[in-house]
Amino acid sequence: MQGFADVHDPVMRDRIVELLRPALSHPGAVFVDGTLGLAGHSIAMLNACPEARLIGIDRDPDAHQVAEQRLGALMERATLVHAVYDELPDVLADLGVARVDAILLDLGLSSLQIDRTERGFAYRVDAPLDMRMNPTEGPTAADVLNTYPAKDLSNILKWYGEERFADRIARAIVAGREDAPFDTSGRLVEVISGAIPAAARHTGGHPAKRTFQALRIEVNRELVALEGVLPAAVDALAVGGRVAVLSYHSLEDRLVKRTFAKGATDRAPRDLPVVPEELKADLRLLTRGAERPDAEEIATNPRAASARLRVAERIKEAA
Repeated sequence: MQGFADVHDPVMRDRIVELLRPALSHPGAVFVDGTLGLAGHSIAMLNACPEARLIGIDRDPDAHQVAEQRLGALMERATLVHAVYDELPDVLADLGVARVDAILLDLGLSSLQIDRTERGFAYRVDAPLDMRMNPTEGPTAADVLNTYPAKDLSNILKWYGEERFADRIARAIVAGREDAPFDTSGRLVEVISGAIPAAARHTGGHPAKRTFQALRIEVNRELVALEGVLPAAVDALAVGGRVAVLSYHSLEDRLVKRTFAKGATDRAPRDLPVVPEELKADLRLLTRGAERPDAEEIATNPRAASARLRVAERIKEAA
């Protein structure tokens, strides 16, 4: 396993520690990192909260080996679990944990995935079309490209990539696979570039960016998993517990915004003079809208540029 001593600092690390630390200041406090990755956020949280313990969840088996190495002596306060974050209720039940005090979901790719060519996430290098966060199971991006009908491919690119040339790209992929199956990212990038009008190739970033995003989301069921974990995370919080979510594109952020807003809104009719306790909001929003990294962080870590942070606190038990 390659070394990761030179990895970027975790996105918005100090702000996340500032917002979650008040919920983790008591003995026996439990912090769940639902997207453990290289454990950068977890290391910072455990160092800032010496009485807290960690439950680290990640679907990528490589993450556990690297995270354990990087946690070092902090592993005495950590339990690492191989799972997808929407399996949170099962993970907590298996560990006999009824409530937790803070949860973090960093929905971005880790350096394990971006920087290792063989994982196939990057469109700027030619690599096998894999894109699985757990490389031991499930269909690959190549499987999607080589088997999905054109209509399904187009819908994925529209929904998950917000790609305005989805139909053209889907048709080009289907035509291209008749000559030979897609197996590397380089050929896919060529087909995408050829399908997009010349004037559009030079605006809005790399022409393959949205297609690769859409394929990654489809392969890993990312939005399905996020829709599952958000209400489960709120349910798992003790009163006073806090949940933080770092998202990196509008589809993710809309789901987080909607879930938090629903929990932070009273459920009583608007004309009711007094809101019964059981109809009062369960959450309090701790960020005004979505917070963004500052210019200094973006300059040192360009991957942080699209990050959006939302944090909410559980203020009462659900009715």
